Amino acid sequence: MSITLTLIGQSIAFFVFVWICMKAIWPPITEAMAARQKQIADGLAAAERASLDLELAQKRATDELKDAKAEADFLEKIQGALEAGTPARVVLAGADDALRARLRLLFLLTAKPVMILANVDEDGLSSGSSALAAVEARAAEEGAVVVPFCAKLEAELAELDDEDAEAFLADLGLEESGLNRVIRGGYGLLDLLTFFTAGEKEVRAWTVRKPATAPEAAGRIHTDFQRGFIRAEVIGFEDFVAHGGEQGAKDAGKWRLEGKDYPVKDGDVIHFRFNV
Repeated sequence: MSITLTLIGQSIAFFVFVWICMKAIWPPITEAMAARQKQIADGLAAAERASLDLELAQKRATDELKDAKAEADFLEKIQGALEAGTPARVVLAGADDALRARLRLLFLLTAKPVMILANVDEDGLSSGSSALAAVEARAAEEGAVVVPFCAKLEAELAELDDEDAEAFLADLGLEESGLNRVIRGGYGLLDLLTFFTAGEKEVRAWTVRKPATAPEAAGRIHTDFQRGFIRAEVIGFEDFVAHGGEQGAKDAGKWRLEGKDYPVKDGDVIHFRFNV
């Protein structure tokens, strides 16, 4: 009986000893394993980030390769056109904005828009002529614009006041002078439009490139106008003139409020609301 108790006591003592040892050893092991698991998790996260970065880099490389190929193909078309004696602007007419922007770095003179001023006699302005028709046909092939005018007539108009000049043009069956046609043609070639700001003391004309939103037009006046843009009070030019100004246009229901997505139209009379 005493032997059994002794064995049992020894067994209990052994398990107590083991428990004491494990209690002393296990926390460092647990901490080490926890640290290792964190390191593994951090490494996995880093590997996943690296993999994602690689995928993005591969996508960028693929996109850049596509862009480079598109540019190379376009350059080949331009080179072929130039070798055939065709201006680069004819080919550029079919290019997107991104290609146009990158190809501007070539500074190709034949890519510039061209306006041809055709000096004709007075009869040629109203009825045209075979010579003018030939010039217009050639200009169309080369992507150019033809504006006919009569130098002699323009010199005479320069000597008249506005009222007499308008009557003189009406007698000739013309709606506007050659100078105005040149201005309109130039604005069209350069994709420009004009909007107005009208106050009690002055009316000012501002030029922006099409297409332009209301905030972009406001920025043409001052960057603060664009940065703090709220709304645009807009009246069409024809309505502004027909109703005798802003108040008359408002009374006629032609005054309106437009937001930041409004595309400014040529001739708009605009008052910008902003806050900075």
